[in-house]
Amino acid sequence: MPLEWSGLSPDLLLVIDRDSGEPLRSQLERRLRDAIRTERLRVGERLPSSRELARVLGLSRGLVQDCYAQLQAEGYLVTRVGSATRVAAGAGVPAAPTAPAPEPPRLLADFRWGVPDLSGFPLADWLWATREAARTMPTAALDYGDPRGSAALREVVAGYLRRVRAADADPERTVVCSGYAQGLGLALHALARSGIRTVAYEDPGSPATISSAAAAAGLSAIPIPVDERGIDVQALAATSARAVVVTLAHQWPTGVALAPERRLALIEWARTRDAVVIEDDYDAEFRYDREPVGALQGLAADRVISLGTVSKSLAPALRIGWMLCPPALTESIIEHKRLNDRGAPTLDQLALATMIESGRFDRHLRRMRTTYAARRTALVAALAEHAPDVRVTGLAAGFHAVAHLPGQADEHDLVAAARTRSVGLYGMSACRAAHATRPAQLILGFGDVGERAVTAGIAAIGDLLTGR
Repeated sequence: MPLEWSGLSPDLLLVIDRDSGEPLRSQLERRLRDAIRTERLRVGERLPSSRELARVLGLSRGLVQDCYAQLQAEGYLVTRVGSATRVAAGAGVPAAPTAPAPEPPRLLADFRWGVPDLSGFPLADWLWATREAARTMPTAALDYGDPRGSAALREVVAGYLRRVRAADADPERTVVCSGYAQGLGLALHALARSGIRTVAYEDPGSPATISSAAAAAGLSAIPIPVDERGIDVQALAATSARAVVVTLAHQWPTGVALAPERRLALIEWARTRDAVVIEDDYDAEFRYDREPVGALQGLAADRVISLGTVSKSLAPALRIGWMLCPPALTESIIEHKRLNDRGAPTLDQLALATMIESGRFDRHLRRMRTTYAARRTALVAALAEHAPDVRVTGLAAGFHAVAHLPGQADEHDLVAAARTRSVGLYGMSACRAAHATRPAQLILGFGDVGERAVTAGIAAIGDLLTGR
């Protein structure tokens, strides 16, 4: 499909050399032919009007009209009364035939993890918040501004985190970032500059993401086992690490919450080792059978970098997150953020601040808790009916569960077999540092899968899950 430029005549870069000795009309015709042959101008694209092109190039309009007429006669251009001059069909170099990319098969249910209900994005509220933010923002807000991000959003986020996460949040030490990945990178670079050389992470967890971010910061990364009470702090203490990345409220991907005694032990480790905890507070908003668990940062603001985003609560595409920074690392993180990108888009930040202040964000979270709870119920019921031998854990919060497969089930074979039945399954091995497939477990994400699809998907693969 050709680009359709709206409004005034579209710009077109052409260079006319008045000292070359070549007639001006000949130059213009040649350059337009070349632009069409090389597909710089593609079939159906609109050319500038003869009046506008003549003005820009300093030529007479009659010369440009004669050029257009010649190229139309040669089949390069087409002109209709009342319509713009466009590149004619068949002009240019025909592209080599390529086989169309195969359409990905439509799945009955895709239990991929980490994706919220994209259809549940509160578009009307977001548009309202964007308009309201644009209407009320001062002109100065259109400047580059503070690398930490909008003062309005930092104030609102700090208040929100103090209220719902019991965080020790100070707007002066809050940095707005473009999601978790950037926040993690900023944190690790600051730690590297402070002299830390090794960062630990949970196993299972996010080995690829953390290892890549650590390598980019010049750090080595080592896995620490997770059990039913969370990360093994004793195993952590036995390493040389002086930083660790953890998901405490709802461990990714096992779903366990860090036991109270281990929370205290982790803080003690950080203080004794002169270490830093990077707390990924990734989906603490969604809980069902569990009392809310406060952020670790609230207990040790001098030792914890807390990362949060709206990727799970609203949508990943917004690319808005935040960091609560310890005093000793704040300036280093801010300076790296300034060098990294000069700050996140301000209007989006102001829109988010407006949405939170208005109460519409809380209203959206309440609605989504109900939605995810219903999908969780549908998943449990479907497994009980079609795969009763499969044990499920990690359901107290978030929008994924861990399915423990019986017997000698092979994760890779099961995932492949499910695809032939149009069901997307994902194994735990991708979250293990050694990519081990034992014990055989699946991560069943239900954030972006409707209740009917959950039920139909499990029904289609029930026999595969039980090995029958």
